[in-house]
Amino acid sequence: MRTITSRFFSVALLGAALIAPVAATAQDTPRSYHDKKHNDDHEWNNHEDQAYRIYAKENHRKYREFSGLKENDQQAYWNWRHEHSDAVLKIDIR
Repeated sequence: MRTITSRFFSVALLGAALIAPVAATAQDTPRSYHDKKHNDDHEWNNHEDQAYRIYAKENHRKYREFSGLKENDQQAYWNWRHEHSDAVLKIDIR
């Protein structure tokens, strides 16, 4: 019984070690969103997430993943974002 348990944990550990780099890479890949009203594309990255958090706070909204928002809520954010540059929001873009 110890041998089976030991092998199970070894396989589980090896599987986690193999999957971890793939999962990290998937999170680092920026996603692009199309703004229909302004007919442009926006890359979702750390700066955009910072701006979205400011937007959520200013508009008294609970933070939710942007990708999970309804299309009209995403568009409301892009409308706001076009009026609030990184400089206005004091987001450091190094």
